[in-house]
Amino acid sequence: MSPPSILIIGSLNTDFVTYTPRCPQAGETLTATSLTISAGGKGANQAVACGRAAHTTPTTHAANVYMVGAVGANDPYYSALMRPLLEGSGVSVAGVTERADASTGSATIIVEEESGENRIAVVPGANHVGMNSVDVVVQGVEGLVASQEDRKVVVLQGEIPRETVLGLLEHYNQRDARAHVVFNPAPVFPEGIPLEALRGTSVLVMNETEAVLMAKALGLEQGAANEEDPETLARVLAPRFHEAAEVGIVLITLGAKGAFFSTRSGTSGCVAAEKVAKVVDTTAAGDTFVGYFTAAFARFVAQGRRLEEFDGLVEGAVRLANRAAAGCVQRKGAMQSIPFAYEVDADA
Repeated sequence: MSPPSILIIGSLNTDFVTYTPRCPQAGETLTATSLTISAGGKGANQAVACGRAAHTTPTTHAANVYMVGAVGANDPYYSALMRPLLEGSGVSVAGVTERADASTGSATIIVEEESGENRIAVVPGANHVGMNSVDVVVQGVEGLVASQEDRKVVVLQGEIPRETVLGLLEHYNQRDARAHVVFNPAPVFPEGIPLEALRGTSVLVMNETEAVLMAKALGLEQGAANEEDPETLARVLAPRFHEAAEVGIVLITLGAKGAFFSTRSGTSGCVAAEKVAKVVDTTAAGDTFVGYFTAAFARFVAQGRRLEEFDGLVEGAVRLANRAAAGCVQRKGAMQSIPFAYEVDADA
């Protein structure tokens, strides 16, 4: 059996993170504690999480992981910071193009030190300029995999242009029978995702806010707004994505309450969050969850088995993803805070 192939198509950002006692109010100037410059972007974070999830030992890497995206040409942060982190996590950057007509995307993040909660403002830059052609992206992806026969998992998010995401969903859900899509619609596009583009998605991963927004955009939220308990809300919404869009697996993360999972063939449940001594920074926790679940799913896909057969493995994959996310929130930063699999196993 060939090793799993995971292709993450998405954003690469430089994160400027300011740590403060609390978030300043409108018009207020607040003295911050510190500033760090780090590599991030949902696509790059998830690529690193996939890569590190495949590191069962410091020297063993059990998957082929590729990052597909765009950065600004001659960007010192990419060459000195982001690319070494990606490659050091076992991620190929052959699919990252350097654009002379745009700067690398950036994110300004304020982290409240007491709670670890964050607020983020993103400038897309090359993530939009360099990723606005579905055909070019698909050609680039197919040039990366070792063989057209490879079974692959394609990971998508919402930080590249909407039309590109829609085209990629339609291509990999409907025209590439050897691809399974893991879609994390974050941030949710204001116009939503049409049912036809979403139809056939293998794995849909959302937090509870994103689940409500996605359901509303699709007209699937009726009655759900009255559910105050997050788990009950997840149990109400998840089957609607199975029925309306034929989504195979729906995962809804619930923060400190854990994560809910549901499969189209009828398996569902809630896995409690791992307890941590102190939450330091929640940045990239969701991306860590996505990456670790994807890595487990990709190992299954590489075996050529039917999606329904993953029902017996889904709870374990969610439990592992929860554990990895718990490791992430106990460290500062985005990409660099994501743990390796051998670290997660050691803490189990």
